[in-house]
Amino acid sequence: MTHANPLAPEAVVAVVGTGAMGAGIAQVAAQAGHPVKLLDNRPGAAEKAVEGIRAQFAKMAEKGKLTVEAAAAAGARLQPVSELAELADCALVVEAIVENLEAKQKLYADLEVIVGADCIFGTNTSSISVTAIGAALKRPERLAGLHFFNPAPLMALVEIVSGLATERAVAETLFATAAAWGKTPVHAKSTPGFIVNRVARPYYAEALRLAQEGAADYATIDACCREAGGFRMGPFELMDMIGHDVNFAVTNSVWRAFYNDQRFLPSLLQQELVDAGFYGRKNGRGFYDYREGAAKPVAASEAAQPVPGKITICGTSTVANALAARLAAAGVAYTQQVSADGRVAEADGAVLYVTDGRSATRRAAETGIGNCVLLDLALDYAKSTRLALAAATQAEMAAVNAAVGLLQAAGFQVSRFADVPGLAVMRTVAMLANEAADAVNQGVCSAAGADQAMRLGVNYPQGPLAWADQIGVAAVRDVLANLADSYGEDRYRISPLLHQAVFAGRKIHD
Repeated sequence: MTHANPLAPEAVVAVVGTGAMGAGIAQVAAQAGHPVKLLDNRPGAAEKAVEGIRAQFAKMAEKGKLTVEAAAAAGARLQPVSELAELADCALVVEAIVENLEAKQKLYADLEVIVGADCIFGTNTSSISVTAIGAALKRPERLAGLHFFNPAPLMALVEIVSGLATERAVAETLFATAAAWGKTPVHAKSTPGFIVNRVARPYYAEALRLAQEGAADYATIDACCREAGGFRMGPFELMDMIGHDVNFAVTNSVWRAFYNDQRFLPSLLQQELVDAGFYGRKNGRGFYDYREGAAKPVAASEAAQPVPGKITICGTSTVANALAARLAAAGVAYTQQVSADGRVAEADGAVLYVTDGRSATRRAAETGIGNCVLLDLALDYAKSTRLALAAATQAEMAAVNAAVGLLQAAGFQVSRFADVPGLAVMRTVAMLANEAADAVNQGVCSAAGADQAMRLGVNYPQGPLAWADQIGVAAVRDVLANLADSYGEDRYRISPLLHQAVFAGRKIHD
């Protein structure tokens, strides 16, 4: 926990680079009470940014989010400047220039001979090593990452990133300052992707693999991630919104930075989109077609099936209890029994389990239960509106239809996937938790910091490690082990931190 004091409100803050990110950071600092100097090497850009920020303050006043006086005062604290020499009195210089190592190194090296000894350098880089940027400085200890998320005035998270030479006091001062600015800071170590851009990779990667394997179409995978997983956007619509040129470049950057670790392997599917120039919403085509007149994709849902003649809810797991409550609310009759093997329900011959990372076909072969039907993970089975399932190749169609009918009677839209290991939400959450656990295990951040970063930085419905605790760390470990066995790839290797939690019989957050 940090105990440093934030920068005093009268401390001058400079923002170099006045694009969307730089202007957003300047807005945050000015609203917090600091005099803010804006510098850009493009003629007129700093002046234009100041005008834009002042217009934002005026809008906030119109909406009652700021008083007219406060908006005017915040706007008056903004000053466009044209020379680095004008930053001599700054206590903090934040750069939000092009993502280029040499450009950032030169900027801060030039500033070193201008600013005072106590001036802090805060780079907003999202992908370049803070250690590498600092290597060109005479005093690299004054440099740390101050990574905001776009749009900076709205997004709560700020990653405070320490390079190898960063003084702890500098990181703590930035932490306290970000908190004073109304943000939620988290400490991170300078490793590829920091926290968010590293831990988020599986959200895209597993969806891309599912699509490449023909598990379901894009709209159906997206719908399951939203309606069962609770994610704000599905992975394909999110990649389309970010832009494939950007998203694919970040994935490649992280993959190369980790020396081609298979866990971060880029997708040929996304490479094809980039090669075609289909970048997503920004130019009209990505996974979806955004051109005028294009049909809006619809998730695939199973046709209505009759309510099974005999429904049995098995055990008292979260899933079983939710099914029982939903059936009761719908006035559907069922019986209950204990669950000896993890099954959650039976319906006219079908036996339903939550996926454990094996395919339904493999599970059927290993258990001798031919009519094996697997359910995907849901954030909250009591409230979810959609659920994915997969059936064993051996399963009789009547049994599969009975399983669909049971879930429909409980109020779910049902999406049937091809029989892929781990389905969509389960394998994605397991991999997110695994990556977060590895980041914690490698000292990049704390468990609380990892969860906070993913909730606030990318709006996940729950922190991945808290989610693993909810599912059960042993269950997550089993899903990963079964995925690794199914694919025979190092991609699904299990984080030592997860193993330790399982062996200790503890939750990650205990």
